[in-house]
Amino acid sequence: MVVRPARLNAVIAWLFMVGSACFVLGSVPAYANAVGGTVDAVTYFVGSIFFTSASFCQLVQAQSPAMTGVEAMRQNIAGPVRFWGWLPHDRGWLAAASQFPGTLFFNVSTLVAIAHNATVQQKEQHVWRPDFFGSTLFLVASGFAIAALGLGFAVRLRSVGWWIAWVNMAGSVLFMWSALASFVLPSTGDLIDVRASVLGTLLGAVCFLAGAALMLPAWRQIPPTMGEAISAD
Repeated sequence: MVVRPARLNAVIAWLFMVGSACFVLGSVPAYANAVGGTVDAVTYFVGSIFFTSASFCQLVQAQSPAMTGVEAMRQNIAGPVRFWGWLPHDRGWLAAASQFPGTLFFNVSTLVAIAHNATVQQKEQHVWRPDFFGSTLFLVASGFAIAALGLGFAVRLRSVGWWIAWVNMAGSVLFMWSALASFVLPSTGDLIDVRASVLGTLLGAVCFLAGAALMLPAWRQIPPTMGEAISAD
């Protein structure tokens, strides 16, 4: 299978943007009140599917030499993609490989959350745990993405790739904050902090939306050596 690097990058960006937009929408109290709990939960699940689709495409991108480190003149020249790869020394690939299973955990947590009659134990095992594991993997992926920049903790405000990596890290931190606040208390069946859970998801999704949107101009502006860093979450 051959695709144009620029087109694959655009697909990834738009899939992430749609998925993030679903999480933003689902986190808005007015929307949840208007459509009801079930539709709101389905909105999250649909968003998680877009996240998974984008993450899989990003993994394919990271492990396909013809799709990474592409200079401006070759962005629209179709090249082969690899659906399987093992690049443990490539930080960009490690970011994508960590992120993809994280999105699968979100698929599970958002799907089970649709069942409103779940017991406290079921919520803890099948909603909170996958959410926590997914958030953890997103943090790991963001760490690898920052490492892939090769800048350490240096600030590069004029670098679009730098902004993408750190905005996504902020989103991952906020998702983890939301996951911790969503722990179900066994004694009452309530969340530790509902407001923090909703706010963390909302702000985290906004960060992921912004990071995905930046992928479009970044692909055209960043030098070839930064290709993998842009591809990383």
